Amino acid sequence: IKWLCVMLTNKIGHHLMLRQAMVPRQLKLFPCIHGNRLLSGYKPKSNVKDSYRILELQEGCSLDDIRNSYRNLAKKYHPDSGSVTADSEAFMKVEEAYRVVLSDVANKKKSSEDEGEDQFKSKSLQHRHYLSFEGVGFGMPSQRERQYMQFRVDRATEQVLEYRKQRLEGQCAVTDLMKTKDVRQSKKVKITQAVERLVEDLIQESMAKGDFDNLSGKGKPLQKFSDCPHIDPMTHNLNRILIDNGYQPEWILMQKEIRETIEQLRKSIVASRNKLGGPMTPYRQKQWNRICEQFIEDIRKLNKRIDNFNLVVPLLSRQMVHFNADKEIVRAQKTYEALMENRQASN
Repeated sequence: IKWLCVMLTNKIGHHLMLRQAMVPRQLKLFPCIHGNRLLSGYKPKSNVKDSYRILELQEGCSLDDIRNSYRNLAKKYHPDSGSVTADSEAFMKVEEAYRVVLSDVANKKKSSEDEGEDQFKSKSLQHRHYLSFEGVGFGMPSQRERQYMQFRVDRATEQVLEYRKQRLEGQCAVTDLMKTKDVRQSKKVKITQAVERLVEDLIQESMAKGDFDNLSGKGKPLQKFSDCPHIDPMTHNLNRILIDNGYQPEWILMQKEIRETIEQLRKSIVASRNKLGGPMTPYRQKQWNRICEQFIEDIRKLNKRIDNFNLVVPLLSRQMVHFNADKEIVRAQKTYEALMENRQASN
């Protein structure tokens, strides 16, 4: 025996409660309708045409027409409506017909959507319908997936073979370069050895003739470099060879260039001031201001070269300081005044 509590609820709002009903185990449960769904595998007894006839509708009507017709008939036949035409059996038929019509409309709508989707798929372009798998393959999605996997395997194999090919070509190029380098090195060694043998033969020939017998200092030890005993003889010899051939270190050349440049700038500004003469008119003052601006720019460039010189000079005591453009202008003015005094004194 099962204790069963069943509550039937419809859209109008009537409630029917069946409590503590004793039902045998072998007896099947009757179908229950809840909302818009059929429970317990319920199958309507009425056919579609009779359902449309009960709702006073025709096939192909809209959902709004179905709902309005059901609402009007429910008000007319519902037992709790208080109407003169209230009939529970007629209401149950209307309820069942309403469910059948709704199910029929839903099935028709679903079938039409499926047909439209199939038609769209059949008419869609290849590059729009198959956006996956990089456009590889044809047929069903599962077939295209297998074809795409094989395509990826083939592509990976080609890439591996191409990489191996490039690697072997690189190794061959390196090998050829090394062979060429070895050939050049061997030729160089052969030439050096030939020159050494030639020099050795000439020395031996000169010794056999007695060309080295009358040399000054024969049999005496070689003279050490007496200039500075703390300098390595080899280093001193190399420095002497460089000096004899006119070589000078970079910092010495830069120092010489800086000194020549500042002397030239000083002479140039004094000459410009002397050319303007005196007294200073407004026009000459403007010219003198332009000359001073150009002189300041030249001093700035010279100070930048001094910075580069200080980076390469090996001794800290040899480093140079920047030139002050204002002081140089004042110095040029004093030089000009001294020249004018000397001229007046000589006259």
